[in-house]
Amino acid sequence: MSGLSGPPARRGPFPLALLLLFLLGPRLVLAISFHLPINSRKCLREEIHKDLLVTGAYEISDQSGGAGGLRSHLKITDSAGHILYSKEDATKGKFAFTTEDYDMFEVCFESKGTGRIPDQLVILDMKHGVEAKNYEEIAKVEKLKPLEVELRRLEDLSESIVNDFAYMKKREEEMRDTNESTNTRVLYFSIFSMFCLIGLATWQVFYLRRFFKAKKLIE
Repeated sequence: MSGLSGPPARRGPFPLALLLLFLLGPRLVLAISFHLPINSRKCLREEIHKDLLVTGAYEISDQSGGAGGLRSHLKITDSAGHILYSKEDATKGKFAFTTEDYDMFEVCFESKGTGRIPDQLVILDMKHGVEAKNYEEIAKVEKLKPLEVELRRLEDLSESIVNDFAYMKKREEEMRDTNESTNTRVLYFSIFSMFCLIGLATWQVFYLRRFFKAKKLIE
């Protein structure tokens, strides 16, 4: 039975257009929201690469109407405990800092007060890298056209992806070196243990031989 034949199907430009639309279009950034009970502390942690601009905006809704002396504090620290941003009586604001090294950063909200007070609603929107850059301001300063702005955004995004791959490659090399070093240590330890067991077995044989000779059990 012969099947129907025809010209090979061609892939249209839809996948490429979709990719360009995703890269060139505005990036969707979702804010994090959670409830903060009175006299409690909640922290968010995130790993961020070296030399990246980090920006954020926060808003803490107070539903107590000023009762109970409710106060909220915001503090951002790195793994070494260095304070990158701190705000007492935080209600609404923005922050920005540049990372000096690849590290784990912690954003902590703390609520203090007295009495029965409803939980506070905390809304946090953090951006870093390409997302944190204000391309509208860059366009005004450098007098760039809309297409040039999008090309600048694509260039920064490509550089960010390259840096991510370079970091992943570096981590892979470090993990491989650690694995090889561990295997070598395990091999040396196994050889050392084997020689120790052989030496111990030899010593036991000679000791038992002398013991039995002393008891005149063997000649």
